[in-house]
Amino acid sequence: MHFAYVKMASPGMHAGRHILNNSLRFLNNLEQTCLRRNIAWTASALQKIAVASEGSSDEIVIPRKKTWSKEAVLQALASTVKRDPTAAHYMFQDDPYLTPRTSGEFKLYSLSQESGKGAAKYFINSNPKFFQKDFAEPHIPCLMPETFQLQIEEVSEAALVERILLRKVKAAVDMYDQLVQSGTTLPLDLTNDLLDLICLYGDQDPKTDDSDPEQKTEEVEEVQDDPRKRKGRLRRASDFIKVIWRENNNAERIFNLMPERDSRSYGALVQGMVKHGAYSKAFNVYTDLQNNRLTADVNTFNALISAAPELREKYAEKWELILELLKQMAEQKVRPNLLTFNAVLKALRRCGSMARSQSLLIIGEMKALGITPSLASYDHILGIFFKAAASSQGHTEILQDVLNEISGKSFEPQDPDDVMFFLNAMRVCLDHKDLEQAYRVHSLLQVGDNWRLMGDSYQQSVYYGRFFNLLCMMEQIDVVLKWYKELIPSLYYPNSQGMRDLLQALDTDGRLDLIPQIWKDIKQLGHDNKVDLVEEMLSLMAREKQSPEVQQSFAQCALDVKRRYIPNDFGKSVLEWTANSLGSITSVLLAAQERQQAWEMLKLFKASNRVPTDALMEDFLSSIKEVQDADQAVELVQLAATYCLPVTPTLIERVEQEFELTKDHKATLSSLEFSSDDSK
Repeated sequence: MHFAYVKMASPGMHAGRHILNNSLRFLNNLEQTCLRRNIAWTASALQKIAVASEGSSDEIVIPRKKTWSKEAVLQALASTVKRDPTAAHYMFQDDPYLTPRTSGEFKLYSLSQESGKGAAKYFINSNPKFFQKDFAEPHIPCLMPETFQLQIEEVSEAALVERILLRKVKAAVDMYDQLVQSGTTLPLDLTNDLLDLICLYGDQDPKTDDSDPEQKTEEVEEVQDDPRKRKGRLRRASDFIKVIWRENNNAERIFNLMPERDSRSYGALVQGMVKHGAYSKAFNVYTDLQNNRLTADVNTFNALISAAPELREKYAEKWELILELLKQMAEQKVRPNLLTFNAVLKALRRCGSMARSQSLLIIGEMKALGITPSLASYDHILGIFFKAAASSQGHTEILQDVLNEISGKSFEPQDPDDVMFFLNAMRVCLDHKDLEQAYRVHSLLQVGDNWRLMGDSYQQSVYYGRFFNLLCMMEQIDVVLKWYKELIPSLYYPNSQGMRDLLQALDTDGRLDLIPQIWKDIKQLGHDNKVDLVEEMLSLMAREKQSPEVQQSFAQCALDVKRRYIPNDFGKSVLEWTANSLGSITSVLLAAQERQQAWEMLKLFKASNRVPTDALMEDFLSSIKEVQDADQAVELVQLAATYCLPVTPTLIERVEQEFELTKDHKATLSSLEFSSDDSK
């Protein structure tokens, strides 16, 4: 076979010529080797070589230089590493000694870590003079202390700009008043910047991590004094303090003092009123904007659309108001953005059943305008079709259609509500027992950086809790245990209900032999003080007889549980005895032939003011019969008579028939039988 030489299009392209020469040299060597070894060329190989030879005569185009980001190497290395399910969460890697083992410790550690960051930030920003030296290589500006102290004291526009940049709302308003009183004419853009700041924070200084600690202490005391505010998950004190739009506040006052106003001035006031609950006033300001023949921007319309459901009671009236705003946007040639459509979808969630048909049209309109829906868009769709109160009547195919649309895609945060999609999608899967769609939701979570859109630690815990609950109900136990090792505790600290779901899954598939191993995890996760969980585990172990090996492991587990009921040196115990817990532990010990331990448990009934069941006493007598211990059998009957159990005559009859009794035994039984007859 003959290979033609390649004619270079440009004699100056040495790199391209060198590559082609090496390629042709390799093909020539390959041909000679095949001829020496009598290897026949296939038709496909000949075709590929011919194409390579023909293409060699074309001009070589050297690609442009690729510009890599500064994090490209780190991202490439990170892509080669998988998560270790046996390791702690990445947020705890700095201090392995304090790695939490329970859900309570996880919450405490997380809050402590955030509190420590806030305290360090406050100290650095309050005392920047002590942190002037920068030893970091390379220099990282975001890690350097920020300047929050006012540097300009004189009355000037520069001082006002400084206060606006530092988000000093009250100081900025005071400086504005001084400038106006001195007769200074301020630029419209600067006044609008001040108006934006006031409307954003509701005419109050923002509550940040580096704000006044005394003020935060007062807020915490206010929350602690009100028991209603302590319910639910742990939050910052500032989360409970809702800023309300006050009548004639500084925003309205400055707006009325402005010699001229543009659409941005009206838009800032409208958005501030909507943000802080003054919905009717926001629409009044929007009417003034129209009367002045100004055009609102897209952010102003977004705020009005989100406030529309608050002004109407009937579903049809709410939708009519939204349509009117959309028509005005079209008339004023204001192009909607993603947040516009998301605001419409969110408002439709409060428009009843009519929202289902309209929401699909909204999604179609978004795509027609070239706007890609975000996760918040799909979350609103799920919220419209899957109401929590009537989840069983939802259209399950909608979830499948949504997942068909977004499977395999990586999303970036574009809307604050993006973090609610995975949480609510898993809720829909759990309500409808749809394991297949749950797997698809979880696989979407693994694509790219979608895991960053799960929300805070509380939302992540709820998501994994719903996923694990669904697995326990619908999946085989081997698969459940696989996910159990994958998720716990590196990603999810299950609550007591999650462990109960796991116990029920073990019961369903007949794998109760794993209960002692699960008990170790229950102790490690800090749920060994949950009465319902412990009693359910004991009842499962006591329900059926297992193999001798399993029964011995059950007995050791039951004795370990027993220690939780024994008072410590201070006279307090983790759990308090109940009839169910006493009976279950006794039954487990009897099944394992631990009669002495079971007898001690039987005596605890009287000390705990509990009464054993008839079935337990009969089982105990059957266990005593195996060793023919007449003394203990008679003592058992005496104990049953002490509790006045209905099964006492039956026990007396069985002892008389099944045991070799002495005269003293018979006399004792006769007296017990006589006393039982008198009691009747």
